[in-house]
Amino acid sequence: MDLEATPSSSEWFAAFPLREIAKAVVAVHESWYALAGLPGFHAGRREPQLTRMLKTHVERVTAPKHGVVGMWAAEPVTNRIDPDTAEIVEERRADIVYGWNDASGGIQVVFEFKKLDRYAKSRRQYLGEDGLGRFVTGIYGGGQPVATMVGMLVHPKSEVVPPLRAALADDRNVEELRLRRAPNGEFLYAPSQLFPTIADFDTEHERPTSLATEHGTIRVAHVFLSLRIATAGGAGRND
Repeated sequence: MDLEATPSSSEWFAAFPLREIAKAVVAVHESWYALAGLPGFHAGRREPQLTRMLKTHVERVTAPKHGVVGMWAAEPVTNRIDPDTAEIVEERRADIVYGWNDASGGIQVVFEFKKLDRYAKSRRQYLGEDGLGRFVTGIYGGGQPVATMVGMLVHPKSEVVPPLRAALADDRNVEELRLRRAPNGEFLYAPSQLFPTIADFDTEHERPTSLATEHGTIRVAHVFLSLRIATAGGAGRND
């Protein structure tokens, strides 16, 4: 599949309230590294435990510090309902959602977290239907133009991110993730256009009409944060 960038992609980007959302992303980043220095925040914790701790710290500490206004939620339930039967046909719990609005409208940004190591299985999970795929054919970020994938790095970034970037250019992933090309012909916007001081790169994906914005795509920023490895004593260390 060879999907080209279109003028509509740049039009929505120009109108996006980037400054407000970027402050929220900075707050998440700052909270992560505040918690990463504490003994209870490490790779031995389950992902939901880590994200609940993170959301609490962001909401109470770093968001107010950076003047971030809006709503934060941890694991909110999102459903898809059959319009003919009213039956719930899909239910998911996002990790963290940030919501912001003003007189011109509102936006919700989903932060989806996945542990990432140097192995291929981990990359498949990050890119698969329970990871990045949730922003393509799944219901995460429905009707929203932007989302954020957060890779929680168990191994050094130099061993994890380059093979992940290469995997995104694989023909199968390009097709399954409905990737659009950036203006330079690549499947990554690198450096990130959304959050250049925090995210490594962005990807843009076509979505089904029922889940898409008017311009038909969602832009996903990819952020990678180091996660300490748990030791036998319950503390952690950096790999």
